[in-house]
Amino acid sequence: MSLIDHVRELRNRLFKASVAVVIGMAIGLFFADQVVTFITEPYCDFTTANSPTNDCQFSQAVMLEAFMVNLKVALYIGLVLAAPIWLYQLWAFIAPGLHKRERRYTYAFAAVAAPLFAAGVVLAFIVVSRSLPFFLGLGNQFTSIVNIGGYFDFVTSMMLYFGIGFLFPLVVAALNMVGVVSAKRLLGWWRVAVFLMFAFAAIVTPTPDPFNMTILALCMSVLYFAAVGFAFLNDRRRGRNSQYGDLADDEMSSIDDPTPVSPVDGDGWNRNRYDETP
Repeated sequence: MSLIDHVRELRNRLFKASVAVVIGMAIGLFFADQVVTFITEPYCDFTTANSPTNDCQFSQAVMLEAFMVNLKVALYIGLVLAAPIWLYQLWAFIAPGLHKRERRYTYAFAAVAAPLFAAGVVLAFIVVSRSLPFFLGLGNQFTSIVNIGGYFDFVTSMMLYFGIGFLFPLVVAALNMVGVVSAKRLLGWWRVAVFLMFAFAAIVTPTPDPFNMTILALCMSVLYFAAVGFAFLNDRRRGRNSQYGDLADDEMSSIDDPTPVSPVDGDGWNRNRYDETP
């Protein structure tokens, strides 16, 4: 298949995936209000419990901001509903270039990545639900109305970053499976890895408090050490299946040949090893 054929195939598959997302987005418009109500529920629970009027109100900086929030929710719903289609189109494009072993690794990676990302999203929503009353309660002497667009971006960004953070240890395990890093090296890097995870959590969490950052970093650290444990099991299995499993990459192996090697004669031919004459 030529380069132009690959480009045409990519164009066709992107078109099919886009049509599926648009159809899912159209369906998501009917459920956008319910999803927005669910996302804003932590804020509304706090305001209705502490407001004299028991009313939950949001502000909008521009006239179409609330409508744009509904469109974003519909787009996210469309991406979820159309996930089987656009994931299949992506897989059908890259699968012909993969070996059988690489395809097996890809199946395992996708099977583990989906629940890990979902767990990160759920944890982010729990963190937001628990932290909002604390932060909004700090200024209870003031009457504040939260912007709907800012609140939605805050919650969804927390979900996205927590989900991506939960996928980091899976990437570490995948690098070990393909032989890029060993378990001993990963364990030796644990101090640097923990520092980088805390730095990542400090950057991606939108709030300046240390609580959300610490929760995300601790979860990533636990998953990292779980990935290191998996790497040890994988290295042990690889060592059992390979006759050179106990050797380093730059270490020379010995040659076990029971046949003795006799010296060669003057013309460079080993006459004791071979019966034929040159």
